[in-house]
Amino acid sequence: MMSKRLPKVMKAVGLYKYLPIADPNSLQDLQVKVPDVGKTDVLVEVKAVAVNPIDTKQRAPKPIVETVPRILGWDGAGVIVSKGEQAKLFEIGEEVYFTGNIGRSGANAEYVAIDQELVGRKPKTFSFEQAAAMPLTLVTAYESIVDRLLISEKDNGKSLLIINSAGGVGSIASQIGKNFGLFIIGTASRTETVNWSKEYGANIVLDHSKDLLAQLEESGFKSGVDYILVNFDPYPYWDTMMKAIKPQGKICILVDSSGLVDIKPLKDKSVTLVSEMMATRIKYNTEDKIRSHLFLEEASKLFDAGKLKCTLTKTLSPINAANLREAHRLIEEKHVIGKIVLSGF
Repeated sequence: MMSKRLPKVMKAVGLYKYLPIADPNSLQDLQVKVPDVGKTDVLVEVKAVAVNPIDTKQRAPKPIVETVPRILGWDGAGVIVSKGEQAKLFEIGEEVYFTGNIGRSGANAEYVAIDQELVGRKPKTFSFEQAAAMPLTLVTAYESIVDRLLISEKDNGKSLLIINSAGGVGSIASQIGKNFGLFIIGTASRTETVNWSKEYGANIVLDHSKDLLAQLEESGFKSGVDYILVNFDPYPYWDTMMKAIKPQGKICILVDSSGLVDIKPLKDKSVTLVSEMMATRIKYNTEDKIRSHLFLEEASKLFDAGKLKCTLTKTLSPINAANLREAHRLIEEKHVIGKIVLSGF
């Protein structure tokens, strides 16, 4: 299929100054040049874009002024309208969903150029809005479970404790772990997050505002758990995790620790401690960066087969500065369950 005739300029939402979200200039409606397409890029006409905590952190106040507008948004869905000469994974016209590269302009725009290895075919049974909600948390969860904790079908019957199981990554990781036959122990503290965790794969849910060790013991895990995935600051949970992890178990952390921790207990139990950062492969251009593409392709089949569920809970339309400011505000208030997506220009 031929590339569609593209405009020279496009609508976008971006920023020049890093301001509090209550400031109307924190995110502005703009007209900018349609991005150039690199050799291995695809150009996607954006149909829907998700908003994530990473967007709010990137936008957070800091003493920097951009000369070229910064466009956020690294999680979306759309249609491929053009591609570079070395982009062989997709054809023009295919419907896709994608993560992004934080070092490049994002998808809060009518068009976004993305390395093809960060893109997968959209689940056939999903709307663009549903598809846009999934890539960033999906790839993070897959990398955490499969590449960092090295979990597979061989681990059927083992236990996985997910601290903050109602979060975006937690509610996908729970499903992936369950598909491998693991017993999923979630943590949450509100009725709605407990119910969400159970709906998205947790076998049992503990209250992380109370003593987790006592609750694990009451739930039959006195000898500990095989794996722990921490979707929260690990610092307040560190001593608990050192006691809760089984000898030769594995712990994966996704969030920076707010304080120094003592790693000596890891040695006594020969515990593996790993970190997950979804941006690592693209940032350092690793030889295996195609893993993101492969995970998105695999998940697309699982969504269509009903083995993974979408976590979209709120849609705003159209994609504009006012709606993006509202989405950022909701995320910063930390009461969002599931994903917020904006659709249409």
